[in-house]
Amino acid sequence: MKNINFKIAACIMTLLLFSFCAGAQYKSFILSPKGDTLNVVDKNNLKQGRWVISVVELRGEPGYDEEGYFKDDKKTGPWRKYNSTGDILAVENYKAGGKEGVQEYFTFLGDLIRHEEWKGYDPERPYDTIAVYGQGNNEVSSYKIVKAEQYSVPNGVWKYYAPGEKFIKAETYDHGRLVKADNNTAIVAKKPADVTGEVGKTKEILEYEKKYSKKKRKQMEREGKTSL
Repeated sequence: MKNINFKIAACIMTLLLFSFCAGAQYKSFILSPKGDTLNVVDKNNLKQGRWVISVVELRGEPGYDEEGYFKDDKKTGPWRKYNSTGDILAVENYKAGGKEGVQEYFTFLGDLIRHEEWKGYDPERPYDTIAVYGQGNNEVSSYKIVKAEQYSVPNGVWKYYAPGEKFIKAETYDHGRLVKADNNTAIVAKKPADVTGEVGKTKEILEYEKKYSKKKRKQMEREGKTSL
């Protein structure tokens, strides 16, 4: 019993010592139930490290929780957003506070509804090369080097899906400029086989579906008949 009490006391002392040391370095922070340091604000009033942020419902807009990392008060790396029941709503990627790379948004059932690609400001590259388009068309006439400013703009392919991940349309952007838009409601977004569990149809199944209409196949299935 004495050994157990000693271990508990040692753990408490370690936690208090850690909290004191952290308090000496940070202006504010919180501890998670697991003892992780979260929501750090340093002595310069800059957010640092891992943060968990809760946004309450406002004017009919549902609330949500998001988690990710700050570096010098700017979002960096992947950030995940969840609804009140813990379903994932979005996975966003940031660099130096701006969106960078692929962003994906989901329904509460986990279906992808939008795929975005962004270009963000890179503090390590003070200059950027952008395309110059001719008047009245989307053809590139030349390129020019400009001083990079703090920005985040659509850059790449954006894809939109209806429930069930049915493809609606795609848009292609170049540094915020829409250069191409394609619509095709017949395409369905593909999932990895290990996620959907779907496999390719055999030759026999394809011949069966070709021979019998969908309506007739359903009737035969109800009656317990098959022609395979």
